[in-house]
Amino acid sequence: MNTPRKLKKIHDLLLKHFGPQNWWPGDTNFEICVGAILTQNTNWQNVEKAIGNLKAQKLLTPKALYNLPEKELARLIKPSGYFNIKAKRLRHFLEFLVVSHKGSLKKVFFGEMDQVRDKLLDVNGIGPETADSMLLYAAGLRIFVIDAYTKRIFHRLGYCEKEVSYHDLQHFFMEHLPSNTELYNEYHALLVMLGKYHCKPKPFCEECPLKKICGFPGS
Repeated sequence: MNTPRKLKKIHDLLLKHFGPQNWWPGDTNFEICVGAILTQNTNWQNVEKAIGNLKAQKLLTPKALYNLPEKELARLIKPSGYFNIKAKRLRHFLEFLVVSHKGSLKKVFFGEMDQVRDKLLDVNGIGPETADSMLLYAAGLRIFVIDAYTKRIFHRLGYCEKEVSYHDLQHFFMEHLPSNTELYNEYHALLVMLGKYHCKPKPFCEECPLKKICGFPGS
């Protein structure tokens, strides 16, 4: 079986096991971008609490959040962890969005994807995973998001080295999968589910939907 067919089989097995994930959870594209920053180094349940705090104060608009003092922003996003650092990162993004692009994500996402991505990566606190999450889930652009779960899973499946670079693993997916936003969206979400519930640092292999094709014994 060639690589594209193997990747499709992995996707299909995960989809059958977990069902559609309907990612990214967020009422607006701006909320998705805020969530992409807040989810750095934490789990989504903590992010939901932080976003809930912002919603309760009616602050989930670029202008309202931009006008909020950084100290108050840090207090409201405390459930997401590393809240002082994340408040600074959000401030950098908000300055980029509000000052440089008049609060319009359409202006941010306008242009060739590589150029838009470079602009996002120039914002202090936005790395490749965060930028690509914004591009895929908020802008609907065709880019595959790589995270720690993806690296762990595909190393165990024998597709990459343990220390594979973000760019190299992303290129692998985008070379062998059809260029399709919905597919990239669902595939990444399903890999997150697998990483959360089965392919952990100490794996739980017995109920893993990829058990037959993985061959990783667990311990």
